[in-house]
Amino acid sequence: MTRIVVAGVGNVLRGDDGFGPAVIGRLGDMPPEVDVVETGTGGVALLQELLAGCDGLVLVDAVDRGATPGTVFELEAEVAEAVHVPDVHLANPDRVLSMAKTMGALPERLRIVGCQPLDVEPLDQGLSPVVEAAVAEAVALIHRIVAVWLAEPVHAGV
Repeated sequence: MTRIVVAGVGNVLRGDDGFGPAVIGRLGDMPPEVDVVETGTGGVALLQELLAGCDGLVLVDAVDRGATPGTVFELEAEVAEAVHVPDVHLANPDRVLSMAKTMGALPERLRIVGCQPLDVEPLDQGLSPVVEAAVAEAVALIHRIVAVWLAEPVHAGV
């Protein structure tokens, strides 16, 4: 059985850090094999989704890569084994992915759809205009990733 998780990560009260939840809110209808979740800042809720089992994860988040604000990225995550996390409620997405890998719950298929933020520091609801404009591009990218994954099922033992 195929289950793909599309998870939006971010804090909607920190400007462009709310990119993940904004994208999740605009994905529209997805195939029945796809579970769309908004996990807040990416702690326990994301880990629980991964522990439930899935064949693929698309993580959507604001990602600072030093690019022009509003640039959308499709990234392959490099996930290390977990080290001690003192409080899983404060775990960021990188730590959660590491914990999931160590627990054997990280799917083989993993992509990060990120957007270069303009500003994530002020307490401010809403995205900057350049990041808001990138939401539609990210939605289209997620639909393409999901379509490819559903067309090429994961084989047992892969």
